[in-house]
Amino acid sequence: MQKAEEQYQTLYKLQPEPVTTPEIKGYDFNQGVDFDALLKSYANFGLQATQLSTAIDLINKMIHWRMGPNEDNEDPNTRCTIFLGYTSNMVSSGNRDIIRYLAQHKMIDAIVTTAGAIEEDLMKCLSTFHKGDWQANDKEIRLKAICRIGNIYVPAANYGKLEDWLLPVFQEMYKEQKEKGTIWSPQSMIKRFGEKINDERSIYYWCAKNNIPVYCPALTDGAIGDMMFYFNYKEEGFICDILQDVVALNKKAMYAKKSGLIILGGGVVKHHIMNANIWRNGADWAVFINTGIQYDGSDAGAKPSEGITWGKLRIDAEYVKVFSEATLVFPLIVAQTFAKNFQEAKRV
Repeated sequence: MQKAEEQYQTLYKLQPEPVTTPEIKGYDFNQGVDFDALLKSYANFGLQATQLSTAIDLINKMIHWRMGPNEDNEDPNTRCTIFLGYTSNMVSSGNRDIIRYLAQHKMIDAIVTTAGAIEEDLMKCLSTFHKGDWQANDKEIRLKAICRIGNIYVPAANYGKLEDWLLPVFQEMYKEQKEKGTIWSPQSMIKRFGEKINDERSIYYWCAKNNIPVYCPALTDGAIGDMMFYFNYKEEGFICDILQDVVALNKKAMYAKKSGLIILGGGVVKHHIMNANIWRNGADWAVFINTGIQYDGSDAGAKPSEGITWGKLRIDAEYVKVFSEATLVFPLIVAQTFAKNFQEAKRV
């Protein structure tokens, strides 16, 4: 009887070669419950578990990288510039507290996000969000003045509280524009919001305190934009200049010795960060977490390697996409990277 290897050669004209990559293997719970060992086992788990392990490895490379002592006579303490991007639903969810932790300890260098992620952080300082139901009767909860974000309920009254808080801040900023010639940008507005909210639960309180710029090119796309619209009826001519922020973000990318991207979701937050990195011929490391697929040509769905064709990622960049909803995996990633390497990750 022919051996299997001989059959492959005879029937299929194949030349079998030994596979030398690691064996696929899961975690053995007979060893007890060891979460660190469990997450380490993801490296050879297969499927998205292995993608998650790669994401952890790449972020740890961003954290550990330092300029060599003999490179261009630069300061050997020079670090990788880490850009964090996320969509508003991340702040609607418990990931808000994970992001706040990163800002609190100055573990990231710049944020790009959306209007909802700004206003919902502020609202959570003024009121509360609640666990809801994916299958809610939306007509009924509308009549109860409840807004729904998936399985998260937001009392409509929260927006009234935000308006009561925000309009006096706009009035103060408008007065500075008139009297001092201050021209606000989304980034400088968000910094003022963080200073004014003065609440340690807030992401943007810590960003203001630690001088972490927050860029929001679509700041008007939400309740903040609605309130600007309303404010404009009372005080015409309030200016928000987005060009200031484009210049600042692009320069931050240009001057980065190494650039690392962590992006939760897609759309403007993903593209705005990646587009800035064109000015340095692409980022060095990138971790993308979203559920988009490439076949509709969407930004979220695009394969990471597509960014190479635009110069958004370097040809030799290391990158990974984790196909997952980010509340499932981002806390695990932070646990195995920034939190685990706390002393090295925080910026003094």
